[in-house]
Amino acid sequence: MPGEAVTLQLGQFAGCVGAHWWGLQAAALRSPAEAAELRASALLRSGRAAGGREALTPRLVALELKGGVGTLRPGRASPEAPVAWDGEVATYLEPASAGGSAPRDAGHRTEDASSDRKGSSSTSSQGTSPATSRLTVSQEVYSGGSVQVWSDYLNVDLHPKSIYVIHQYMHDGECGCLEAFGQGESLLQDPGCIEELEDRLHFYVEECDYLQGFQVLCDLHNGFSGVGAKVTELLCDEYSGKGILTWGLTPVTSDVGDSQKNFYRLMNTALGIVRLSSHSSLFCPLSLSGSLGIKPQPPVTFPYINYDASLNYHSGAILAAALDTFTAPYRLCSSQGSMMHLAETLTVSGRKVVAAWASVPFPALRGYSLPDTLCAYQQDVPWKLLSSCREQKVSCCFAQSVVLRGICKENQISSYPGKQLASPLHAYESTEQILQYYLHTVFPGAFSTSHVLEQPCHTLPPYPQFFSPLLTRQGFLLDEPPSYSSAAVESIPVLAALQSSPVLRTLLYSLYKDLQKLNTRRWACFFSAGVEEDDFREALEELRTLSQCYETGFEADESEDEADSD
Repeated sequence: MPGEAVTLQLGQFAGCVGAHWWGLQAAALRSPAEAAELRASALLRSGRAAGGREALTPRLVALELKGGVGTLRPGRASPEAPVAWDGEVATYLEPASAGGSAPRDAGHRTEDASSDRKGSSSTSSQGTSPATSRLTVSQEVYSGGSVQVWSDYLNVDLHPKSIYVIHQYMHDGECGCLEAFGQGESLLQDPGCIEELEDRLHFYVEECDYLQGFQVLCDLHNGFSGVGAKVTELLCDEYSGKGILTWGLTPVTSDVGDSQKNFYRLMNTALGIVRLSSHSSLFCPLSLSGSLGIKPQPPVTFPYINYDASLNYHSGAILAAALDTFTAPYRLCSSQGSMMHLAETLTVSGRKVVAAWASVPFPALRGYSLPDTLCAYQQDVPWKLLSSCREQKVSCCFAQSVVLRGICKENQISSYPGKQLASPLHAYESTEQILQYYLHTVFPGAFSTSHVLEQPCHTLPPYPQFFSPLLTRQGFLLDEPPSYSSAAVESIPVLAALQSSPVLRTLLYSLYKDLQKLNTRRWACFFSAGVEEDDFREALEELRTLSQCYETGFEADESEDEADSD
């Protein structure tokens, strides 16, 4: 069975996605044990805190700027040494305020485990569940801007070694921001910073029974892109043979009117894609922004989610649900597939960049079988591209890994005794066979691996309630809105895929064309931060070469013509 993974979060938006991702893990732990198909131990570490209670914490190292984690602060030494770590445990609590809302500065309190957290890990000191005692937040509070940083809605315990604050730069300040790739690279060239990071990594790695690799969530649009380049280089050098899956994250941008921020974003993104992909087993750009290029495009929309694209709290939640689904293959209890195995199936012939697609939620009608649902999408899969490219109908791909979750494997087969089958999909006896046949039909000739899980994506607080009233509590579609006030959506089915696809030719080549025309002398301040102009031009050529890996004859020519017309 594949072993453990260590996760790194680099930057504020990476933290926004990560906070929701850890919240999804906590929600899954509270689900019925018989439905657990994903190994919690792949992402979470266990030990015993003061009082003997079991505590599960993310195997996480998060790098953040000063002020980027709000009131989150390291804990004091626990009077009792936990079994699985070196003597201290940090407990981060956010007390619920009146009316169930959590103001921006309610604060994560860190106390000795013996005095503030008694009993089992599923209850608070007042005996209520973490879902209600830690963070019960109304949608109105978040929409009103009360959430400023990702720790405002973090609802899991963190080990003291998880948070590493970079004091040289301020989060969201007028000056002193980490805004250029070279600044981020320079940080990781400081011996003290390198030593601190290595110490935290060694702490988690040495306690693993079998380390399968690293998951790197990295901001792509700012100076953390440079931090990520150095971090992945360090991982590649020190942990040769281990999987390194890197997710380059970009929020929906609103800096179109600010030419400096816009061009900095482009240059950070281009350098990040080239450097991160070269040191990773697999690299995937993830964003709800319609484009990574110079021309703005509308953000991605979902038919059954009403989200505010300007809120990282919202967009981070959607990406976290997709990420939790993408990563299922190397976290399954029943699978021998590892992180490296997933990467090797998708990154053939130098195609180390993959595109992400997701249907959040998957549009499954209540009471209908899986073949019935898929028959409505025989010409076009009902997912959306999450890799910031002008969305187009993709009829081919080189390889793909697809996960469908939240679909019950029983009663999903439509049987018609003595009657003609409604479609070839109805002839198969298992959900796995149905999905595999469907993928081969829509993507003939592609190498496809697929998994079907009954375990849904659990959307308990602090996950936002931005769903359509057409969804049931389990996330299935109704024919019409209910006449009564619908209950909160507690879980949703999700369909997600990682693809090595020709669509990446358009994304990478368009970014190259945007930056090829750049007058570098106009942005001398960017290069003064540590990136040489010659190195930047070399990276652009590498980006162009990388884009050529995704050429497919006529489609490649068509893609290049579109890029030239921009």
